[in-house]
Order: sequence, then structure tokens, then C-alpha cells
Amino acid sequence: MNPFTERVMEIIQAIPQGKVMTYGQIAKEAGSPRGARQVVRILHTMSAKHNLPWHRVINIKGEIVIPDEEIAYSQRAMLEAEGVFFRSNGLVDLKKSRHVPEINDVDLI
Repeated sequence: MNPFTERVMEIIQAIPQGKVMTYGQIAKEAGSPRGARQVVRILHTMSAKHNLPWHRVINIKGEIVIPDEEIAYSQRAMLEAEGVFFRSNGLVDLKKSRHVPEINDVDLI
């Protein structure tokens, strides 16, 4: 596994309940500011195998972007159950719910 993939997985594992991070935010934290699509690929291929909390990752607008309506509904339900704040327009309130890791957050895993 390459270092970027490992770092992305560590960052996603460190997102606490009730918080979210964006694809681009994770890519930047992992050392590749333009690697948001790679984060999507990693989530798609590694979430089940590595038990990643995939539901805590959304886009920069606060949208759940999974095209499958049933899975998207499940993602929203899981986030709401954890206490993630949604605005009246259906978007995650990133001011209240975005996780901004401290330098040592990921090192604690």
C-alpha cells in the first residue's frame, strides 16, 4: 500500500463520531491537496475491508454525493444519529460539524 493511501486511511479512522471531513480536506491532510478523487477511490475500495467510517466523509459543499439513494439515505441517517448538524437545505453544517484534526490526532491511532 502506498504512503498516501495509508495516510488517508489513518485520517478517516481518526474522524470522531459527530464530525465530518471533506474529500479535499482529507487529501490535503494526507499530503496531496489535489487528491480528492483519490480519496473517493480509497473509500470505495477500502472501506469495507478496513472498517473505515466512510459515512463521515462528504463534499466541500456539505453534500452527501453517493448516487445510490438508499445508501445516501443511510449515510445521512448514520450522521444524524451521531449528532452531525444538517441545515434546512439538507446540507451538513460544516461550521458546526467539520472535524479539523490537530497535528497529533492521527498519530494516536
